[in-house]
Amino acid sequence: MNSSRHVVLLATGALVALLAATFVVLRGDSADKVATAVSALAGVAGVGVAVWAALSAVRAGSRARVTGRATASGAGYANTGIDAPAGDATPMEVSRTGDAVAGDDGQAISGIRRRDR
Repeated sequence: MNSSRHVVLLATGALVALLAATFVVLRGDSADKVATAVSALAGVAGVGVAVWAALSAVRAGSRARVTGRATASGAGYANTGIDAPAGDATPMEVSRTGDAVAGDDGQAISGIRRRDR
């Protein structure tokens, strides 16, 4: 676990202990009101954190690196890179791909090809 996670865990534990002590000291009606307010704030904070995480999420991408040689014969297809659907918005990267060779009526690519499927 990295240090920032330790800090969050420690702060959360301290906050829970502080709230527990507050509820014991306040008793009854006052503790009920504080608990309601704390629950509402925690709910709003939870939704905010979830939205923040969803918006700032890093999309995983596709990568082709240091691939071998591919040969297509006849009307075949040789690919040493990435072949993806035309509408795919996934980040893609190719580097140092191998040779792609096609003979006759074949197709060969060594980079990124987005095509209708």
